[in-house]
Amino acid sequence: MNKIFNFGEHVPGYSVPVLNEREIRAAAGVLFFIMFMAIQRASLVQDFTLIKYGVTFFLIDIVVRVLVNPRYAPTLILGRLIVRNQAPEYVAAPQKKFAWSIGIGMALVLFIHLVVSNSWSPISGILCMICLMFLFFEAAFGICLGCAFYPLFFKNKPELCPGGSCESQPKQPIQKTTRGQILIVLLFVAFIVFTVYMFHDAYSEQPYDLFGLKEKFES
Repeated sequence: MNKIFNFGEHVPGYSVPVLNEREIRAAAGVLFFIMFMAIQRASLVQDFTLIKYGVTFFLIDIVVRVLVNPRYAPTLILGRLIVRNQAPEYVAAPQKKFAWSIGIGMALVLFIHLVVSNSWSPISGILCMICLMFLFFEAAFGICLGCAFYPLFFKNKPELCPGGSCESQPKQPIQKTTRGQILIVLLFVAFIVFTVYMFHDAYSEQPYDLFGLKEKFES
């Protein structure tokens, strides 16, 4: 029974239970894709069917992670299969459990709001955006935003954060950013603003069907 209801793996050489950050990021990417597509469909064509399924699936998955065992969470199993050929990157389990507990709260509110009461409001919109942001930062950057709140509620300092971000370490030369590189980013942002201002009308035009495929299918 203890092997079923457990959180984190006990790996020799680590003082705390750990999880594999690589499969967590892969799972976050899967969930982000599902939720992003569902939110897009709800916002563009006012079809909330996909997002209701997405919220239900997300709630079940994250409840299994926290209250049963991450080993049995569907997206983490899928993530493990995706990154099975990559060396594991161990991160401490306690702060992940705290972050995912926040996820349960948000998913539960969304489930009650969208599925049980069959309603939508700015509350559901804001929570969906927050969930997307959390998933995107985890998948794209390996940054656990929920873990950032862990020190506010627990006295013990987080350990084994992704990329060693919990410990202050001198930056390697490849990590350093020069003023020239910062200037390039600023110039690129200015270029984007300029392009949007100058070419918005041209970019907004509907492209024509080069091969006339739409007419062929309609006929």
